[in-house]
Amino acid sequence: MSDTIAMVDIFIMGKRYTVPETLTIMNAMEYAGYQLKRGCGCRAGFCGACATVYRIAGDYELKVGLACQTKVEDGMYLAQIPFFPGRKAYYDLEEIKPSVAHFAQLYPEVYRCLGCSSCTKVCPQDIDVMQYIAYIQRGDFAKAADISFDCLMCGLCVSRCPVNIVHYNAALTARRLYSRYIARPDAFLAERTRAIEEGKFDAEIGVLVSANQEKLQKLYDNREIEK
Repeated sequence: MSDTIAMVDIFIMGKRYTVPETLTIMNAMEYAGYQLKRGCGCRAGFCGACATVYRIAGDYELKVGLACQTKVEDGMYLAQIPFFPGRKAYYDLEEIKPSVAHFAQLYPEVYRCLGCSSCTKVCPQDIDVMQYIAYIQRGDFAKAADISFDCLMCGLCVSRCPVNIVHYNAALTARRLYSRYIARPDAFLAERTRAIEEGKFDAEIGVLVSANQEKLQKLYDNREIEK
């Protein structure tokens, strides 16, 4: 392989490995002999489980990224961590309201935002994180919920925030407030829920419960997708 593909030196937990430059961090670790059991998730940039810290030799800046998407570089020093610690507010959704006052009690750090856009720049989903934080500050939870819908909760935004905002937890609370108090009830969802409770889909559910993995995969691959 070294005759056709350029190789680079990376360091995993301080030990040097020579790997193909075409690999992602995750693939490079496996190429080096590591067996990944945690922090690997979907391997496609959708679950946010593989948040990674690294540094390039000669560069003072500590960098972050998703291991399944970030390509290796020569002189890359890697350190895997399970997640970026972020404070999570605890609350009863029935006892809070979609208001700035209530939200400020849960996540006061949101209102310290400096508008630096570091959170937006680091987001692997290209979400305008700073914008949904601005909407939360104004109490516009509908727009905040819409913009943050594709959040992976990987925590990379938190790693870059100078005022320690836990963006993904704040966004999750905004989506819950929107769903509970602002979004209009969906008639179809209510009808389908009632049908399930009445047992009208017991036979179909039984088929799924008793199916093996191969059959479930086939059903999933051939499912009808709404446009």
